[in-house]
Amino acid sequence: MAEKPQPVRVLYCGVCGLPAEYCEFGPDFERCKPWLRQHAPDLYPDLLKEATEKEADKAADQLQAVRISREGGGGGGASSGAALAPKQEEVKRLPGGKIKKKEKQEVVIEKIVRNKRKCVTVVKGLDLFGIKLSDASKKLGKKFATGASVVKGPTDKEQIDVQGDIAYDIVEFITDTWPDVPETAIFFIEDGKKVAAA
Repeated sequence: MAEKPQPVRVLYCGVCGLPAEYCEFGPDFERCKPWLRQHAPDLYPDLLKEATEKEADKAADQLQAVRISREGGGGGGASSGAALAPKQEEVKRLPGGKIKKKEKQEVVIEKIVRNKRKCVTVVKGLDLFGIKLSDASKKLGKKFATGASVVKGPTDKEQIDVQGDIAYDIVEFITDTWPDVPETAIFFIEDGKKVAAA
């Protein structure tokens, strides 16, 4: 007679509750990895290799840190370490290895003509001087008796749109209302070229 089949014993993950074979398809595989390394190393041999590589990298980093601190010497090591930290903060790397440039503090004013007669004056860069754009748009709207609103521009940065052609009157208003904004930092865009307001 044929042998009676035995039931299969399934090992369930102690973290997510799924069978251990299906943990990688579960909601949080990263949290399951330590448990799987300990309880089911035969199912995921790559996890063991990954763990040993991480430990080796960590040990190499520690050795590198010890070597740097010894090369720096006693008192000079702290100052050289402090000098390196700001440089790392200034240079920000974006995905793909591109370096993010620091934005210049400048206000750019542009006049956009629509429907041949209607004009919109766009003010960009006031937020770089610590000015709240919503407050600035209210003040501009009251001063020039027009509609002013904060909108997102084509580069997803917020800017102020003011109805009407107030490009040259606005420079004096900005420098009087917000003394933090120097007149040398205000520019116009005319015929696609940036021109200083001063």
